[in-house]
Amino acid sequence: MTMYTRNNWLPEVFNDFFDTNRMPRTNATAPAINVLESATQYTVELAAPGLKKEDFDVNVNADGDLTIKMERQQKSGDDPAHYLRREFAYAKFEQTLILPDDVDRQKITARVADGVLTVDLPKVSRQEQQVVRSIEVG
Repeated sequence: MTMYTRNNWLPEVFNDFFDTNRMPRTNATAPAINVLESATQYTVELAAPGLKKEDFDVNVNADGDLTIKMERQQKSGDDPAHYLRREFAYAKFEQTLILPDDVDRQKITARVADGVLTVDLPKVSRQEQQVVRSIEVG
């Protein structure tokens, strides 16, 4: 038998809604990712509300693929408050993206702003060389 505490500050109809001891917790899901392409670069956007740059590890692995690791750094404190219901939280996340051959892996940059991690993947500048020459037929 599971013991749980009733809420005294809301009408009784809400007690089952907020009862977290019997309510299964929602599994954390992967954050949404957008990938954009322009003439000069690819841009990866990852939804990261409430996260800071310290929560991310972005790198290119040995296979040349982009790896994004995200782990929310939980604060341990003396705060007696607790969640009545918690559905949005990414405790830990890892995603590997296979990069196209035209990405300049040395110039990849990343930043976090307004709840979005943005990774810029510049394309290798391929200068088309016009070679004018005569080819001798042998």
